[in-house]
Amino acid sequence: MAQPPLSQRIQRLERELGVRLFERTSRQVTITKAGTLLLEEARELLARSEALMATARRIRDGESGLLRAALPPDISGEAVAAILAHFQERHAGVELELRELTTSQQLAQFASHDLDAGLIHHPCDVSGLELGPVLRREVGVLLPRDAPEAALEAVPLAALSPYGLILFHRAAAPALHDDVLTTCARNGYTPPAVRHGQGASFIRGLILSANAVAFSPRDAHPAHTAGRDPELVWRPLAGAPLSWRLSVAWPRGRGDTAVSTFAEAATRALRQTSAVSTELPPRPLHLRPAAEYWL
Repeated sequence: MAQPPLSQRIQRLERELGVRLFERTSRQVTITKAGTLLLEEARELLARSEALMATARRIRDGESGLLRAALPPDISGEAVAAILAHFQERHAGVELELRELTTSQQLAQFASHDLDAGLIHHPCDVSGLELGPVLRREVGVLLPRDAPEAALEAVPLAALSPYGLILFHRAAAPALHDDVLTTCARNGYTPPAVRHGQGASFIRGLILSANAVAFSPRDAHPAHTAGRDPELVWRPLAGAPLSWRLSVAWPRGRGDTAVSTFAEAATRALRQTSAVSTELPPRPLHLRPAAEYWL
């Protein structure tokens, strides 16, 4: 900085502080006692200002701060723990606020700018969102161990006609709810009754007492798959007509480093804990115009 503007800046600072910082003569400029006392604090202020700017840059680039993310209720505890571990491994400086939200709740919070990233079920309205890879979870059927269909290696949907169906609440993911029932109807299964439930214990009780079955990913019920549950069993569906399709989503233009890391962590954790596969080529994510079943 040239001498005149520097002198003017110093004089302005002196007027603001109300003290003289330098003694000036025609031959030299020396710091005053007040200037000496204020010098150390001035240096600390500059250092804190630089630290503040550096923190702001990290927040802007998604390297520090808070990331508000959500997972649906059907994600296993092992997957949640793995997502947290993978994320902190890459971004220890970012606080990950993880919420349990259905797809509908996540879409509402995206719209209100209260959520930065989430794991959503397809199909749903993805307008205004960017998506990570579409992951596919194999879905089978939970049924009583003494049911005739439990003896089959793979159960056709049509063979479930005597049973009611326990399904997640429609409000949680309306398009997926309708898509499931439409696929059932197309494959010869129109359940005589549809009951709604989410908790594993509640669903188990309904299966054992209400002549009903439930759809579930293989990884969500290892005890039934491995035969450790004396009363329930999990079987794959013949031809694999149903699957849960998920992907990490975030608002368009919000894809900073922290969001990318969450997407990578969620994808990696689900592949490790939930037996998912990447859907190649991906099916269309558009919504059906209407469901094709009768209740």
